Amino acid sequence: MAASALNRIFLALLLTVTLPWIAGCDEKESDELARVRINGVTFMMEIAADDPSRMLGLGGREEIDERGGMIFVFPSAAVIQFVMRDCLVPIDVAFLDASGRVVAMHEMTPEEPRREGESAMAYERRLKNYPSRFPAQFAVETAGGRLREVGLEVGQRVEFDLERLKNMVR
Repeated sequence: MAASALNRIFLALLLTVTLPWIAGCDEKESDELARVRINGVTFMMEIAADDPSRMLGLGGREEIDERGGMIFVFPSAAVIQFVMRDCLVPIDVAFLDASGRVVAMHEMTPEEPRREGESAMAYERRLKNYPSRFPAQFAVETAGGRLREVGLEVGQRVEFDLERLKNMVR
């Protein structure tokens, strides 16, 4: 009887200690992160819903997690374009319409860094433009080559909480 009671106490303590840790392994959505499913693969992406975060994007990153990246949210659908400003690693981008459907995709390569004495305007002008071609309200960026690896194609839908992200736009 005493051994049985000790086993139950031990099990209760073990569950008390391990359950919160196990639950924490599955990242939760927050004001900074969104769960994005691309062809059945789940990514936890940083949210860029205001001008400063959209302008910075993934610039300056030395690596991007294979299940990470960034989702950009714009106030409304429009033809937009991205550049590789201050980007150190290859990045894939998929532009999405207001319903989350892919309208254009690009594999973007790092640009030569801003040269000493080069003005910000001169630097911006020489960066290659990657256009959405059609109106887009969202864009997702992943590590270079990941969109090809997961088999994403123009016309497919990327899954995420559209309304939640539209309501976050600033």
